[in-house]
Amino acid sequence: MKNFLLFLIIISALISLFAIFSWRGIYLPKDADYQIEKTFVIKKGEGTREIAFNLEKEGLIQWGPLFRLYALSKGTSGNLQAGEYLLSPSMTVPEIAEKFIEGETTKEKITIIEGWNLRNIGWYFENKGMFQAEELFELVGFPLVDYSRPEGARLAPGGPSEAASSIDLPRPKDFSADFSFLEDKPEILGLEGYLFPDTYELNKGESLEDIVRKILYNFDKKLAPESRKDVKNQEKSIFEIVSMASLIEKEVRSLEDKKMVSGILWKRLKAGMPLQVDATIAYITGKQTTKISADETRIDSPYNTYKYPGLPLGPICNPGLESILASIYPEDSEYWYYLSTPEGQTIFSKTLEEHNIAKAKYLK
Repeated sequence: MKNFLLFLIIISALISLFAIFSWRGIYLPKDADYQIEKTFVIKKGEGTREIAFNLEKEGLIQWGPLFRLYALSKGTSGNLQAGEYLLSPSMTVPEIAEKFIEGETTKEKITIIEGWNLRNIGWYFENKGMFQAEELFELVGFPLVDYSRPEGARLAPGGPSEAASSIDLPRPKDFSADFSFLEDKPEILGLEGYLFPDTYELNKGESLEDIVRKILYNFDKKLAPESRKDVKNQEKSIFEIVSMASLIEKEVRSLEDKKMVSGILWKRLKAGMPLQVDATIAYITGKQTTKISADETRIDSPYNTYKYPGLPLGPICNPGLESILASIYPEDSEYWYYLSTPEGQTIFSKTLEEHNIAKAKYLK
């Protein structure tokens, strides 16, 4: 009997010691004075066993099994998100677990500027050391490529893959099943026009496809249901709206000017007049200038709005919300012509004669 009582006392003491040890290991940090953070990575597919082992190995917690015990007791072991985290030995197990559950990974920001085209975005990713421009083009489509043309993808000289034929290029990923606004986009074109300009917060190491989906989701969110309804009532497609918005984005700056130019360009389309938008020539040549030559206006490309009437084959850049709304809600006027001065002022004219006088005056 005495031996049994002694056994119970020993067991109770051990349980008490383990409870104290567990409590200290879970609710007290390994080193409260060590405030420096270090990077800790949870890879996709890792469970609490691997995570706990790595936390102990990195010196972030006292004993790995206690982290696993805590996660299992709280029912959160299946909610720990993969990613890159900043952790410190001064954090407790619950604080670390909460970070994993909330997915508070290290972030980096990217900014897509209004009016950037796919070339600009590709170079931006490449210069930041995130992805090669070619990787972006293979996913969302190459600039100036008509994927229906087996005889040659390039529609004009300039830009990447000049010598490549469309039969050699991988088809861009089709995102239309996930984003309804892409349903009327021709399959022969990539996502030029739809990579919505904004600042995006990314998880460190996020895949290029996940980033593109985040950007497309933002477009979907910004294009309000009322605006989509108005586009449908105008018997236009979202693709036409985005194409027009891309011209407006590159041509003028202020919202008022954009609405006015939108009215002029839609009116020209209805009348069968060529749009003669200089920015379409710059898109073809890849030149970073608004000055175009007479020879360039004769380039044989479906993006050339001097040579071919109607909208270009597709968008020439990724327009911002103001340009998209201006495309949907144009301003009626008596004007048929416009030009932008080097200072950014827009001069409107009612006749070709007035327009030529304005060119001679402002574009010397």
